Order: sequence, then C-alpha cells, then structure tokens
Amino acid sequence: MGRNIVETIVGALVLVVAGVFVFYAFAKSDRTGPAGYEVVARFGRIDGLKRGADVTLSGVKVGAVTSIALDPKTYQAIVRLSVSSNVDLPADTNAKIVSESLLGGTVVALEPGGDKKLIRAEGEIQNTQDSIPLTELIAKFMFGGTGSK
Repeated sequence: MGRNIVETIVGALVLVVAGVFVFYAFAKSDRTGPAGYEVVARFGRIDGLKRGADVTLSGVKVGAVTSIALDPKTYQAIVRLSVSSNVDLPADTNAKIVSESLLGGTVVALEPGGDKKLIRAEGEIQNTQDSIPLTELIAKFMFGGTGSK
C-alpha cells in the first residue's frame, strides 16, 4: 500500500515538472502570432531564406517569414512576411535578404523610408534587394571582379 502512494506521488511530481517546462518554453519563446499583419515582397533570388526566418528592422526582430512560393510567370520568389502590429511600414520601405552571420542563417532586413503613406495588411513591399551569395562577395573583394564568368 505504501509503495503505491510513493509511485503516485513520484508520477504526479514528474507531470508537474513537465508542465512547468512546457509553460516556461511557451513563455520564453519569441514568436509572432496573430497579433501581426502580413505583407508580400518579391525577390529575384533568396539564397538560404527559409520559412520561419526572422524579419528585422534596425536589427530588432519584428516578424517572421510565413511562406515562400515561386511566381511561375515572372520566376520571382514571393515571400510573405508577418510583421508585428505595432510596427508601421512606410510605403517606400526597402526589404533585403542578408546573412545573419558568416556561418549562415538569412533574414529579411527592413529599412523604412520616409513616406507618410503606409503599407497596409496584404500590401506589397515594392523596393526589394536580392540576396548576394557569399562566394560572389568574396570574389569581388579578392579579385575586384563580380565573381561571374
């Protein structure tokens, strides 16, 4: 009888600890949920960009990439971005794909312009800059060329 009580208490304690870990993980996660709005950006190349990648403004995370698709007519990558609702993007905002570090990881960096008109939900960022492959940058730096033949 005493053994069953000990097993029950240990089992309940394990469940409580697991619940605390799950709660802590959700509380500490940095996620952009339904409180944001979506905008679209079109790029010629998005080397290494993945769904879930950060969207940053002045180096601060303000959203995430929600989907990536290919436009079969223009062959451009259509990237949907979820942006935090407390961030207003001017109509002349620039979106560019940049490397987070030398080891990889790409993010969409937003650079707001000075336009008074704002991009609304489901709007499109008109000014975009494609990613530049690291090998091209190194070749340009080392040889003064473009890295292409």
